[in-house]
Amino acid sequence: MILLQVSNIKLNIDQNEQDAYKKALKISGVLEQEVRQWKIIKYSVDARNKAQISKVYSIGLYVESYHKTRKNVLVIEKEKQYSYELSGDKPLRNRPVVVGFGPAGMFAAYLLAMNGFAPIIVERGDTVENRSRIVEEFWEKGELNLNCNVQFGEGGAGTFSDGKLNTGIKDKQNRIRFVLETFVKFGADERILYDAKPHIGTDILKEIVFNMRKYIVEMGGTFYFNTSLADISYSNNKLCKIHLSNHQVIETDICILAIGHSARDTFQMLYEKGVHMESKPFALGVRIEHKQTMINKSQYGFEDDRLGAASYKLTYKTSKNRGVYSFCMCPGGYVVDSSSEDYGKVVNGMSYSKRDGCNANSAIVVTVTPDDFSDHHPLSGIAYQRELENRAYEQGEGKIPVQLYCDFKNNIPTTKLGNIVPQIKGKYKLTNLNTIFPNYIIEALIEGIDYFGKKIDGFSNEDVVLSAVETRTSSPVRIVRNDNFETNIAGLIPAGEGAGYAGGITSAAIDGMKVFEQIAKTFKTQKELL
Repeated sequence: MILLQVSNIKLNIDQNEQDAYKKALKISGVLEQEVRQWKIIKYSVDARNKAQISKVYSIGLYVESYHKTRKNVLVIEKEKQYSYELSGDKPLRNRPVVVGFGPAGMFAAYLLAMNGFAPIIVERGDTVENRSRIVEEFWEKGELNLNCNVQFGEGGAGTFSDGKLNTGIKDKQNRIRFVLETFVKFGADERILYDAKPHIGTDILKEIVFNMRKYIVEMGGTFYFNTSLADISYSNNKLCKIHLSNHQVIETDICILAIGHSARDTFQMLYEKGVHMESKPFALGVRIEHKQTMINKSQYGFEDDRLGAASYKLTYKTSKNRGVYSFCMCPGGYVVDSSSEDYGKVVNGMSYSKRDGCNANSAIVVTVTPDDFSDHHPLSGIAYQRELENRAYEQGEGKIPVQLYCDFKNNIPTTKLGNIVPQIKGKYKLTNLNTIFPNYIIEALIEGIDYFGKKIDGFSNEDVVLSAVETRTSSPVRIVRNDNFETNIAGLIPAGEGAGYAGGITSAAIDGMKVFEQIAKTFKTQKELL
């Protein structure tokens, strides 16, 4: 059986998947009775011409044979699949350890468990079901759990986000497809397999994380929750033990550091133990909220949700050569208190799977480089983030500081909201965000937001709501690794966004996969040893 990929099928916004299938038959010249199975390969919306917005599909038709030559029809004899080598012959004396169960840790542990390596997973936060309750209580009461919050806990920081899965990385090995298929296997809607901008939503992500953990346990994995990595021991530059916060010591040859971008105490410990690391650029700024209907009108020409909640992606370079861009845009979403330290205030954004909130929000962030820090110490970026987070906490008196954009421009405190009611998970306070940022960040934000107002009508309106501070866009630290993915200490393997090698859920998951692949090329599985 072969697959025909029929591309560039354009429909009006009132037509549906069945219409796309019928048009694929017509374009390919295939009779319906000849089709054994069909599927959607890709779906997107072309809104460049507001007067004639199109739904654009690629449809796959499975047929026994095909001998025609038609425009926009590609014959695929064999579909590409993700594959890896289990060619390792080196003895593995102890079970591998994965520290952190965010996307990188999840996929490293998943593949290790699937292939008989019986990993031990160490997660400083609680299980996703308990974590959800703890986070909701924090948003309601403001009592922060330092080890289980929006940043820490099963599923990682991405669990409390929109669950956006689109990525710009190159992928000849079909790892992206494997990530998407794995999410579907454990509970995601099949739509993510073909949507040009796939997303899952916080509510569904929780179910997926739970199901992945259950599978890993069934395949021999062991979890330690509410437990963090306290120390490491090595001899002759080879890892031999890890020490946990519960005073347990685990002998291991392999420890995957999928620690996330907010594990500041772990970065400090690793630095003091001599692990090579370096500071890296990141970005910081504010969350911005608009009415979702306004974003829909700008992007589609109408306010309703016939095409779902509209999104946007904006970039700009200021007159002083600073990059300003939108990040983690959440259609129909909420700003969330993402704090993880006492006396620090951090915001992020999230959407549920239906994206049916009243407001759209995204981070508007400014690029920051190590040259902006007081020195070039590897952990200077963390100190820089923490300073701004402390200022945000002080300005908001322990709540999320919020300001209207017109007041931010004029450097005056906000005392009254306009037409936009903040959609915020957590307590907030009207104040003046200018006290939080250095002048070059303020200037870049204003220049950037005003420019974006020329791209999206209403983006820079006076009553647009800003909240602060968005600092955890990516890790300010990179843990240096070699071609074998190891640090200067053999067996210690940094992975994912926190280690400085990814920039979102999908890319972090793929980095975890790459780490597994390297282990599988080197070591025998636990099954072979038993």
